[in-house]
Amino acid sequence: MTRRLRGVIWDIDGTLINSNDAHARSWVDALSEAGVDVSFAQVRPLIGMGGDKLLPRLAGVEDDSPLGQRVSQRRAQIFKEQYLPSIRPFPKTRELLLRLKEWGLALAVASSAKGEELAGFLDIAHVRDLIEQSTSSSDAERSKPDPDIVQVALQKLGYQPRDVIMVGDTPYDVEAASQLGVGAIALRSGGRSDADLAGALAIYDHTADLLERLESSPLSPRNNG
Repeated sequence: MTRRLRGVIWDIDGTLINSNDAHARSWVDALSEAGVDVSFAQVRPLIGMGGDKLLPRLAGVEDDSPLGQRVSQRRAQIFKEQYLPSIRPFPKTRELLLRLKEWGLALAVASSAKGEELAGFLDIAHVRDLIEQSTSSSDAERSKPDPDIVQVALQKLGYQPRDVIMVGDTPYDVEAASQLGVGAIALRSGGRSDADLAGALAIYDHTADLLERLESSPLSPRNNG
């Protein structure tokens, strides 16, 4: 049966803006200051998870422990001061979202970023005015790949899983969406392989590639009744 698509839920880091490497480097720096030596190569595949998942995996430190809180706060400070100024949107990001709005689709963001960071990321992407609802790790008990953040986005939109498609760049996005029965489109712009992104409805290089092939994509009205 053909679905009637009503909305699109977006990840932001690595999907709309080129921030994944910067996030990884800020974690390496913050952990190093705390006496925990990890490499960029260890951290990079975990970007897309929230700190509640990443810190235990990397350092055996719980996110809500005193050390975990200090590292998370320092990571945010390092990211803001040293890396944020260099982050840019991927090409054609705004044009892509504008086209979807023209098709009558509601747009939401579901990100593992902290709530205080999310508004700034939307400004970098030049899409804050196009986003109707946003959810972050601050809105949910568990970050991706658990589905909590995506579930909150669905609730805010007032839609059922069959009504939306999620677009992300990591296997954590695909997994979070699939746990709820939400179809996912994956982008390679986050640096993951097609094998990592298995389970997605379709895979594109980046936002510009998706825009170029939008008419034949799962987001197109011709593919949705």
